[in-house]
Amino acid sequence: MKVVGLTGGIGSGKTTVAKEFKTLGIPVYIADLEAKKLMVNSAIIKSKLKELFGAEAYINDKLNKPFIADIIFKDKSYLEKMNAIVHPEVAKHFNQWKLKQKGPYVIKEVAILFENGGYLNCDFVITVVAPLKLRIERLLKRDKTTVDKIEAIMNNQWSDAKKIELSNFVIENINLDEMRKQAVRIHEQIMDTL
Repeated sequence: MKVVGLTGGIGSGKTTVAKEFKTLGIPVYIADLEAKKLMVNSAIIKSKLKELFGAEAYINDKLNKPFIADIIFKDKSYLEKMNAIVHPEVAKHFNQWKLKQKGPYVIKEVAILFENGGYLNCDFVITVVAPLKLRIERLLKRDKTTVDKIEAIMNNQWSDAKKIELSNFVIENINLDEMRKQAVRIHEQIMDTL
């Protein structure tokens, strides 16, 4: 079964695009969502994160996000170490999930698909883009955060230009109707290759 990677910078609207493919009957795997679940439910991940961050990484079996975020903020190398624990487990989980899917292909939505090398395991890659101003507006509304925090996250992600260079398809996610038309066109193009 073919794997179509779906990525884009924070606030570009990847999840909205993923939902559109779901309406077309395509199974969708949201890696960030599954990673969060695995960080709570996987004994392997829990054990390794406690080893990395200490027992305080979990409180009442729940991930202690503020504690971990504080450590990562002070020392970025901890983010890489955490990703090295979580990403391989998410990859295994995705491969098991993929085997159970019925559909012509699957969508794997990953925020850092290029940054973590995951695009190399995809048959096609779709990058979602939107103007910076719109992305910031969306995030301020969605996450109740600050522009500084948003920009800090954006600075850790590849630029749209760099992603587009390695992508098979690009969806400009400004207007919902236009985005839907683009998704349908891409879906038809992928179906033509099967």
